[in-house]
Amino acid sequence: MKYAQTGTGSPAKDPTSKQQSLQQSVTEAMQRYFSDLDGQATHDLYDIVMAEVEPPLLKAVMAYTRQNQSRAAETLGLNRGTLRKKLKQYDLL
Repeated sequence: MKYAQTGTGSPAKDPTSKQQSLQQSVTEAMQRYFSDLDGQATHDLYDIVMAEVEPPLLKAVMAYTRQNQSRAAETLGLNRGTLRKKLKQYDLL
């Protein structure tokens, strides 16, 4: 079984072990993205990807923690202030 780091030094069971890994999903999505570009140049790719990935990640974690920002920040490994900034950035607060 796959394990993910919990930040406490102990591994946690990886819930994606029976499904396609997040890493594989990202790899395939990026391959499709580059294929769709059909040779055209792209810029600011990191910002583009983060703008697509962060909002659903934040929404999912906030739902998982029942809107508890302290628990969400801990789950994400972020400072609570950083989480609030990101929630505001994406109009999720």
